[in-house]
Amino acid sequence: MPTKTANPKRPLRLSLPATSANLGPAFDAAALAMDFYIKLDARPAEEFSITATGRDQEICAKLEDHLILNTYRDVLEAAARPIIPLSLKIANDIPIGKGCGSSAAARLAGIALAVHFSRLRWTDAQIIGEASRREHHPDNASACWMGGLTVARMSGEAEAQVVRVRPKGKWPLLLAVPEQSLPTEEARRVLPTQYSRADAVANVQNSMLLLAAFTQGRRDLLSAALEDRIHQPYRAALCPLLPCLQELKGKEGILGSALSGAGPSVLIFLDPRAPLGKTSKLVAAHLSRSGLSAELLSTRIASRGARGSKP
Repeated sequence: MPTKTANPKRPLRLSLPATSANLGPAFDAAALAMDFYIKLDARPAEEFSITATGRDQEICAKLEDHLILNTYRDVLEAAARPIIPLSLKIANDIPIGKGCGSSAAARLAGIALAVHFSRLRWTDAQIIGEASRREHHPDNASACWMGGLTVARMSGEAEAQVVRVRPKGKWPLLLAVPEQSLPTEEARRVLPTQYSRADAVANVQNSMLLLAAFTQGRRDLLSAALEDRIHQPYRAALCPLLPCLQELKGKEGILGSALSGAGPSVLIFLDPRAPLGKTSKLVAAHLSRSGLSAELLSTRIASRGARGSKP
């Protein structure tokens, strides 16, 4: 992470992981970091410029309405600091607009650049809190910045209470990423404004069970613990991969599935004892029979969050 005493004239390299939030019943409360990243090389310049490689190059290289630079400028303006133009090199492996935490990573990157180049003495809590305020929920931002599995809640407009959890054992993952994207705002519009007591209680119970499964290495609990009544049933029509892949629960090598963030990507939890190649072929064949397709990315929980270094 950027240091508080960083030389603002020195270039900065940043690496921020993708994240998967909600994790079934833990809506807006829990997330995990995954081991693929957006990486930036930033340095002061005469004017703003961006070169981009990797996924979604056109979005990453577009100067106008760029989420990283907009956040960078906003933070500096709010702190009454001069805006230093930057030259950015971006190498992106995070799918944009597909429930993999791309917006949280971008906002955190913008905040980190402002902290470094204007020597703002911000703590981790302030950085996560500011990103969470802009995201309107703290789960993706906390996991991206801290790494691992995080549980978080907002305790003020720009304050987040975050606990980092170290899962016991190995938790291999398979991420199914469709071609189409889904704006978070659209995915939130389909949610009801009120829930029954039975639905609320079920989600509290399952969220607690999910946390126990991770902390105790109880993979046998995961199937039940991922059940959700708050968001996934309402988003299923927008995210057809979800009901399709949930049909594979309990099949060879598959512990359970959940929407990644607000979707449309789906995170599949795998049994580490099962051959990955065989399980991937099973998933691909099931999608094909259902008339669906997705890119299947093998990943894992990344133990480290955002990292900063000097070139």
